[in-house]
Amino acid sequence: MIICIARLGNKKMISYLFIDRDGVINKDPGGWTKTNYVTDWKDFHFVPGTLEALKILKDKGIKVIVASNQGGVNKGLYTKDELSRVSSRMVREIEKAGGAVEEVLYCIHKDEDNCECRKPKPGMLEMAAKKYGVDPKTTYFVGDDKKDILAGKKIGCKTVLVLSGKSSREMAGTWAEKPDHIFENLLEVVKYIVRGDK
Repeated sequence: MIICIARLGNKKMISYLFIDRDGVINKDPGGWTKTNYVTDWKDFHFVPGTLEALKILKDKGIKVIVASNQGGVNKGLYTKDELSRVSSRMVREIEKAGGAVEEVLYCIHKDEDNCECRKPKPGMLEMAAKKYGVDPKTTYFVGDDKKDILAGKKIGCKTVLVLSGKSSREMAGTWAEKPDHIFENLLEVVKYIVRGDK
């Protein structure tokens, strides 16, 4: 049985964290790559502080599950194999820096495919929560876009917007569903979580 709340001293700590990829772990590819997707490792650049954040999470026993829309596959812009190679290299680099990723989940569908996994639908998060026995109410979903916030809220997670990707604080202020928290980047989020703030 997986216990979804662990303790650090006298403070509550989560044991799983759901995060988006582009704009959270790595620089969002929109506007500067040929396809607006990361199709090759040369276009994958970790956001400053991300590797440190992921090491802190591992050191504190918090497991990371990545959930990312990658519709460029079904658009024919890159293949599943190319996506897998980038993902595998990402995980290796994270591990070399002392961090870890429990699982990487991707939705490769386009909007018009009307799947259940593409954010803002919560399918990927629901699947991860069921597989790992996570009560969504005990964790966070960290993303850089309105779709991430909507997906997190639909499953009952606390939602965190990071400003290291495609969205600004001003943009978030116009959304009908607003994030529970806003931070500059994943490292700030992790420091907040580790402090045990609520």
